[in-house]
Amino acid sequence: MTEDITPVDEGSVTTPRGFRAAGVACGIKTGGEKDLALICSERAGRVVGLFTENRLPAAPVVLSRGHAAQGVGRAVVINSGNANACTGPSGMADATEMVQRVASGIGCAPEEVFVCSTGRIGIPLPMEKVRRGIDQALERLSPQGGDDAAVGILTTDTYPKKAGLRVSLGEQELLLGGIAKGAGMIDPHLATMLCVITTDGDVSQEALAAAAQRSVADSFNRISIDGDCSTNDTVLVFANGLARNRPITREGGDFRLFQSALSLLMVRLARMIVEDGEGVAKVIELLVQGASDDREAERVARAVAHSLLVKCSWHGEDPNWGRILAAIGYSGAAVNGERVDIFYNGVQAVAGGARRSRSSARLLREVARLPQFTILIDLGIGSGHFRLLTTDLSERYVRINKGE
Repeated sequence: MTEDITPVDEGSVTTPRGFRAAGVACGIKTGGEKDLALICSERAGRVVGLFTENRLPAAPVVLSRGHAAQGVGRAVVINSGNANACTGPSGMADATEMVQRVASGIGCAPEEVFVCSTGRIGIPLPMEKVRRGIDQALERLSPQGGDDAAVGILTTDTYPKKAGLRVSLGEQELLLGGIAKGAGMIDPHLATMLCVITTDGDVSQEALAAAAQRSVADSFNRISIDGDCSTNDTVLVFANGLARNRPITREGGDFRLFQSALSLLMVRLARMIVEDGEGVAKVIELLVQGASDDREAERVARAVAHSLLVKCSWHGEDPNWGRILAAIGYSGAAVNGERVDIFYNGVQAVAGGARRSRSSARLLREVARLPQFTILIDLGIGSGHFRLLTTDLSERYVRINKGE
């Protein structure tokens, strides 16, 4: 972090000027938890949306993607407990009604309102409860509502994920805030995650789009819990301009600083998602270097991160580097087995594709017992590199996801 970017204590989506939020319990979840959130700006501003690459996107994704093409945004309504995915024409009608109800409540065009849903796939939304929840949220919008909104979007998460940053632009200052949810079904692109970022900065549409795309590539597209790509993944970035800073353009001198701040915020939220993954006991940072190019390095990282055998060994605290070598071999990347080195927190396990030495076995087991550690894979054939944050696979993950 540079000296021009500092964290905001208890930051959230209402940290930037002009944003209000609310989180309410409307009965979608049976336990009485908050299950609907509304985030709104005092005035319309620029917006960028990035969405799942799943070819069966949920109705909220289809609708919001169309609205994002206009580049103007005022609000987003999010329900949890029901994904409104694979629900046919009625699902699209329900998503449209949610947008229209919010637009009518705050006095803006429906195209300026976005909608997200997360939860069980294939179940129609209980719209009577959703209508009541939207009306309650409209009444409770406040600059202090960011924390409630962060809770209202959770599914199997164990805690709300939120953060804020302050950016100094000489004598001017702008603020960024964000909330996210995600604990399972996490893998690019995107990574079931939802994220809403707000800023009071005056940022051109071109600059906001470039910064958002780069930031997502460096954060949410570099995490993996289970290799599943959701039907609902969405990242929305709103900029209302109320900081009244000198406009940030793609070519301007302030763009790099804004880009750094946005990336830092997303990286923080992405790490929270991984650390709170369903049944996660281990967080592993995979660093692949020495590949023929960056794409090849990514192939290796994802093959290792998606291997159930590797993930099980991590959970069992077994530094089973043989399984990692096997995943490297079937990754599809160009490799030379006689050049592959593997390190666990700097302790070399593999040298030239074979066991380093028996003397390192004890140190490797000590590393594998840690809750977080780094594995460096050096392919030794080029300059390509890639970083990916991933997890182990536990019995608890299976219990959570086995269904009713």
